[in-house]
Amino acid sequence: MTVPLSGLKILDFSTLLPGPCATMMLADMGAEVLRIESPTRMDLLRVVPPMTGKVSASHAYLNRSKRSVALDLKKAQSKEVIARLLDDYDIVVEQFRPGVMDKLGLGYEQLKEINPRLIYCSITGYGQTGPYRNRAGHDINYLALAGISSYSGRKTSGPPALGIQVADVAGGSHHAVMGILAAVIQRMNTGQGTHIDISMCDAAFTMNHMAMAAHLATGHDPEAEDSPLNGAGGYDYFETSDGRYVSVGALEPQFVQRLCQILDIADLSMLMLSQKPEDCSRVKTALAEAFRQRDLAHWQGVFANEDACVEPVLSLSESVQHPQFVEREMICEVSDGKGHSQRQLASPIRFSGTATRPPFIGAELGEHTHQVLFEAGYTEEQIHAMNDLGLFGKTMKL
Repeated sequence: MTVPLSGLKILDFSTLLPGPCATMMLADMGAEVLRIESPTRMDLLRVVPPMTGKVSASHAYLNRSKRSVALDLKKAQSKEVIARLLDDYDIVVEQFRPGVMDKLGLGYEQLKEINPRLIYCSITGYGQTGPYRNRAGHDINYLALAGISSYSGRKTSGPPALGIQVADVAGGSHHAVMGILAAVIQRMNTGQGTHIDISMCDAAFTMNHMAMAAHLATGHDPEAEDSPLNGAGGYDYFETSDGRYVSVGALEPQFVQRLCQILDIADLSMLMLSQKPEDCSRVKTALAEAFRQRDLAHWQGVFANEDACVEPVLSLSESVQHPQFVEREMICEVSDGKGHSQRQLASPIRFSGTATRPPFIGAELGEHTHQVLFEAGYTEEQIHAMNDLGLFGKTMKL
C-alpha cells in the first residue's frame, strides 16, 4: 500500500531531539530519511541511557526507519557528495546554530544554487535572526522567556520542571513537520523551494494562545493558580488516600454537576463555575477533602462509567497497559535487524487503508554509507578513494 509521504526524500543533518523527532514523524508517514552524521563528533543521543545492549533506547526510537551515512563535512570533498545526493533528496533538515551550515558551504543559499526546488528547514532555539540567535538554550529556557512558566505551577513553589520537552517537540519538531509539508504543497504549485526558519522559542511563545489573547486585550499578566485552566479551582490534580492522584477536568456545567453529585458536594456545583478567588479556594478544599477519603482504585471504579472528566494519574508502566492504548496499538515492535525487536511508541497519526510500521530501529553510525553512495552513482573505486581521504572518519570496512 502507498504510504502518505511516499516519494519525499530528506537529508537529515540534525542530532539530539527536535530535528530527529521531526524526521522520525515524517519517516513514520512514509518519507525516506537519510541521516548525514559526523564520524568525528558523535550524536550524544547515541549514548543517552538506558542502553539496550550497546544501543541507546532513545536513539533506537527517534532515529528508526532512517539510513545513516558517515560524512566529515569539514572536508571539501563532502560538499560534492551532498551536491550529488541533492539530485534525489530535495528536503534538508538541520539543527546547527545560525551560520554553521553556511561556513561548511551547505547553507540554503548555497544549496539552492544546486537545486532550486530545495526545501531547507533550520531548527534552532531562537531562530535565524534577533539578538538571541546565537545564544545557547534548552526547553526550560524557551518556556521561561515565552512567559509560559510565569503562570504555570503553584504560587507556593513556583514554575514546574516538566517531564517532557514541550518547546523542543511541540515547538520545534511539530512546527518543522508542518512547515515542511506546507512547503511541499507550495513547491507543487510554484516549482520553487524555500527556507523554513523554525525557532523553538517563537513556537513556545505562540503556545500562549488563550492567555496571550487575553493579555493583549486587557494588559493583565496571568499568574499561577489564577484561572480555571491553571489550578485556580477544580481543574487540577487531587491526592487520594494512598498517595496517588486523580486529574479533574470538569469545566462544563454538565460535567461539574455530575462530579459534585458523585462526591456529595452538589451545593458547590455553582461555585465550581465561578472565577472568584474565594469560590475557587472553597471548591479546591472541598475536592481535596473528598478525594482524600478513598484510594485511587476506589475512585477509578466510581468514575469508570461516568462522564465527569475524572481520570487517574498513571505511571508509564500502567499507561502502556491501559485498555485505550492497547486497543489503539500505541506500542509497536520494531526490528533491530539482528533477529530481535524493540518495543517503541507507535505513531499516533493513522490513515485509513494504510498500515505504517517502522521497518527498523536507529541505524549504526555510517551503516549505509557504501550502499547510499553506490546508489548515488559512485563506483567502488571512487568510494574507496573517498574512504582513503577520511571522508567517512576512521577508515571503515567497505
